[in-house]
This record gives sequence, C-alpha cells and structure tokens, in this order.
Amino acid sequence: MAKWPNVPSVFGWLSLTRRGDWLLKGERVNNPGICDFFGRNYGHDELGRWFVQNGPQRVYVLLDYTPWVIRTAQDGFQTHTGKAIGNIQAAFIDDGGALLLDTDLGPGVVHDRDLDALVSHLVDAQNRTLSAAALAEALDSLQSGRATGLNLLTGDGAVAVAPLRAAEAAARFGYVQQPRQPAGEAECH
Repeated sequence: MAKWPNVPSVFGWLSLTRRGDWLLKGERVNNPGICDFFGRNYGHDELGRWFVQNGPQRVYVLLDYTPWVIRTAQDGFQTHTGKAIGNIQAAFIDDGGALLLDTDLGPGVVHDRDLDALVSHLVDAQNRTLSAAALAEALDSLQSGRATGLNLLTGDGAVAVAPLRAAEAAARFGYVQQPRQPAGEAECH
C-alpha cells in the first residue's frame, strides 16, 4: 500500500445481482478464479459501502439489493461467496415477496431458487407446520406490511419473520446500495 499511496477508488464498474452474480461494466463475470478473488476480498467500509479490495485499490460494488445473496447449504446457509453463515438474528419478507435474513455477516436476500426449499421451515408462532392456505395468507400479509406469527426455523431455533419494504432495506441495515464517487476525489478510468 505504501508503494501506491494515491490509487483512486473505482466506482460504477462492479455490481452484484440479486442472484449473486458479479458484473464488471455490465458483463457477467464467468471466470471462477476472478469470482473467488472477488469473494475473498469483499468487505465494507465504515460508511456501509461494499467493495472488493484489489491491492491498494477499492472497487466499490453497486448492489442490486443486499450485500449478500444467501443460498441454502447442507449444514445451514452460506453467502454467494461461499462463506458459512453462523447465525440468523432476524428474517423479513419484503413487499415483493423476497426473504431477507439479518445474519452474523450482515443482511442478505435469499436466492429465489432456494425459496421452495425453505417453505417447510416457515411455521406458526408455536413452530407448527402451516397448511398451504395459512402459509399463503401469512406471506400475503407480510408483503402487505402486516405482522404475522410466522417464524423461520433455523439450525439455532426459530426467528420471527417481519414485514419490510424493499425500498427501506438499505437504511434499515445500514448499507449503501449505490456508492458514488465523492466530490473532489480522483476518478479511475
């Protein structure tokens, strides 16, 4: 870092989709080595901006939704970068029907392909299985912004599922969805 003290940060080049795909200048990154590099070097700053550290340079990430995309794994959950999630503090259904989890690594949206696998983990307040009609009613209520007694069973127990407006997720969890070049800072071309 001392060798390259004034390397400008990069904004607007790298993005993360709701399905956990990296896009570089709008093109999907398919190279597993590059994706692994991004995952190993993915983090956030004190302002809630997520980035990939590339040597002395930070490449800030435009987020389609949340900083993490969460997948089900054999022993629980993991992020789009392959990091195991230790615990889940809270769960939310947004107004679009997406399931968000507040985890020890931060907030993430559950990959849409994994939602069907989690249906059996959605239970009532007494942790009982719901009928299809009762589950559909609870999910509709949550999408409409009304609280229900719905819980999500995790490896550590059950967490209540609360409603959340998608437009309020970044403020609720303290991350910057679309980091921008600060005024007066050198721009990387």
